[in-house]
Amino acid sequence: MVRTQESVKLLRMGATVPEEMELIEKHEEISLGRRAQLLEQMESHREQLQIQRKQQLREFEAARHRNNTLLQDLQKIEERLRGKQLPHPNLLALETKYWASVEESTPAWEHFLLGKGPHPTDDPGQPPRRAKQKPGTAKDQGLPPRPKPRSAR
Repeated sequence: MVRTQESVKLLRMGATVPEEMELIEKHEEISLGRRAQLLEQMESHREQLQIQRKQQLREFEAARHRNNTLLQDLQKIEERLRGKQLPHPNLLALETKYWASVEESTPAWEHFLLGKGPHPTDDPGQPPRRAKQKPGTAKDQGLPPRPKPRSAR
């Protein structure tokens, strides 16, 4: 039996009462129980940390592998791009001008397509464009009128 400092003090004072000895033993049992419980909790926590570290290691390895694969893919793409020649400078200039004109005219076309403004190519002095009529009418196509259907006799 392990004796605590309190039990030793009581024995020195000449306490030989059996009740006090029982209390001392109960105190030691409780202390040992708490220690065992704390030890169990610590072991459980340590196991959880080990599991967590293993999971983090697996995730780290997977991320490293994924990053290496992406880096290799980028390097291959860079090599392919270095091998290709750029388009002719005149073509690049035309393309740049085209996209600049598209960006300039976009607001006017947006207004027209949303029904909020005139057709972008109409001049202020020119009458607005007429809406197209349904195709298939004889007047629009310059054809003579169709004959009327005859009734059956």
